[in-house]
Amino acid sequence: MLQVAFIRENKKEVIERLSKRIDNAEAIIENVLSLDAERRTTQTQLDTAAADLNTLSKEIGELFKSGQVEKANLLKQKTTDLKDQKVALGETLNETSEALQQLLYQIPNLPHDAVPAGNSEDDNEEVFRFGDIPQLHNDAQPHWELAKKYDIIDFELGNKITGAGFPVYKGKGARLQRALINYFLDKNTAAGYNEVQVPHVVNEASGFGTGQLPDKEGQMYYIEADDLYLIPTGEVPATNIFRDVILQESELPKQLTTYTPCFRREAGSYGAHVRGLNRLHQFDKVEILRVEHPKNSYDALDAMVEHVKNILEELKLPYRILKLCSGDLGFTSALTYDFEVFSTAQDRWLEISSVSNFETFQANRLKLRFKNVEGKSQLAHTLNGSSLALPRVLAGILENYQTPDGIEIPEVLRSYTGFDRID
Repeated sequence: MLQVAFIRENKKEVIERLSKRIDNAEAIIENVLSLDAERRTTQTQLDTAAADLNTLSKEIGELFKSGQVEKANLLKQKTTDLKDQKVALGETLNETSEALQQLLYQIPNLPHDAVPAGNSEDDNEEVFRFGDIPQLHNDAQPHWELAKKYDIIDFELGNKITGAGFPVYKGKGARLQRALINYFLDKNTAAGYNEVQVPHVVNEASGFGTGQLPDKEGQMYYIEADDLYLIPTGEVPATNIFRDVILQESELPKQLTTYTPCFRREAGSYGAHVRGLNRLHQFDKVEILRVEHPKNSYDALDAMVEHVKNILEELKLPYRILKLCSGDLGFTSALTYDFEVFSTAQDRWLEISSVSNFETFQANRLKLRFKNVEGKSQLAHTLNGSSLALPRVLAGILENYQTPDGIEIPEVLRSYTGFDRID
């Protein structure tokens, strides 16, 4: 969430940067400033009324002490009027503050200067590419056919148990899934990320804290009886560990990693781009996140990008990195790099990770601050990355490592799987 003080002091810059993302930026910012001015005026009036009431109460007390009862009783009517005024001003202040807060919740983060202008994923900027596209045999198949052929993922059984988008992993498919989770976690902890296990459901405050609510409310599974949400990503519960926390500067950075299942309600669509593991309602993901000093956060973002690159290069999967344009940028992000693995059998790129710097956007919602060496508190920067999302990594392995006689297992995973091929 943007800070009102920053908007007030940097109105022109905020409008210019926000205009890269939304069309009505100027109108929205003018509305914010109008509500903020009304709120501050009402607060001043309320403070004045409270001060006048306090002064008047003391004066009445002195009059009673000195025996001037008639004069004191006349002034008591003024206190009644001031009390009524205070109540009315308090109600106005609450209404204005709530309207301002709700408006701020609707405004996306300001894009970093490095974010390219654009309207859709077609305008994203490729900044890095690694690996050669494998030459597959003539009978190569997409992963959903391989899953059926080797009986390692059962999409129809998942559909029977729950519905579309909830696959059942079986045998070596389940073991490969577990191997990837353990491998990712081991890589992350070796890089200094502290592993945590977090709840898979969160309350509304947590959803607002990381910006999923109200922006992604329609994509989250809601448990009405308990007023809880199934998590769309481990970022939500893990980042909320730091909600309402004031850290010392010496405690920064904070680095966490977590494995969770993720749940997302996706709009129904059809075709090869959503077949098999390409788009699921439940999937597994390993996350990394950091809480950083603002002056270090972009160095930290670069380090997270290098960390994910190292994992993909150990897996020997061809991939590319895209810098997301303003039109494709996530609601909470200031700058995002997407990683995509090339699916040779599908002849297309599959997104498998997003690494983002949210700057103070989440921290402002979370009230996540740190005290600097002068003892002053300021908002921290938060960052998050998939390290990695499993379904499309698994799809890339199945498709790119297939041979006429079976599916080879990447060498780096063999100590985790206990087998070197699926046949």
